[in-house]
Amino acid sequence: MLYLVFIVAFAILILGPSYWVKHTLTKYSYPEDRYPGTGAELARILLDWANLQTVKVEMTEQGDHYDPIEKTVRLTPEKFNGKSLTAITVAAHEVGHAIQDRDGYLPLKLRTRLVQIAAPVEKLGAAILMIAPLITVITRAPVTGALFFAGGLLTLGTATVIHLVTLPMELHASFARAMPMLEQGKYLIQGDEPHARRILRAAAWTYVSASLMTLLNIGRWWAILRR
Repeated sequence: MLYLVFIVAFAILILGPSYWVKHTLTKYSYPEDRYPGTGAELARILLDWANLQTVKVEMTEQGDHYDPIEKTVRLTPEKFNGKSLTAITVAAHEVGHAIQDRDGYLPLKLRTRLVQIAAPVEKLGAAILMIAPLITVITRAPVTGALFFAGGLLTLGTATVIHLVTLPMELHASFARAMPMLEQGKYLIQGDEPHARRILRAAAWTYVSASLMTLLNIGRWWAILRR
């Protein structure tokens, strides 16, 4: 019974944030034509207002984000071309990161560096987990295999730790940058402010929820290696 409770609690911890983020962003994606301009158009307006004319706005399939290396705000097609509350609010959030970059916001610089480190580390973790059983067979030492397995688990979890540590930076982009711009520019339809705040909170948690899902991969690896 205790084991079942643990499994349920773990599932809620891992799947809960992901479901909440997806549900929130989807809920306010309708009506699709709520605003006169698209997310890309608003991003351009806000960037110009912030004296960031050199920052580009592009469409991507890789998730909404600001690239501090290429100085580019990238939006998925539904945000780039969308006119929903979600589209314009997420666009403002990503512009918030661009303004952080302009201001030399230290946590953004730290996150950029950590993410650059985390990507190869995660790949290394997956590779370690793949060879752990082979190492056990070759060395005939279960302890050695267990050490490789533990190392793989730790490296796979680096993304989750990084995004949890940098969550305050995401919230700063939402509520110290994006929301003031939306309010001061009167870009929101009256009554949409509370909903925009929910979207901005979900946008801030997007990376955390996605990285938590990597823990499911760790569970899958554990199940595979136990066989």
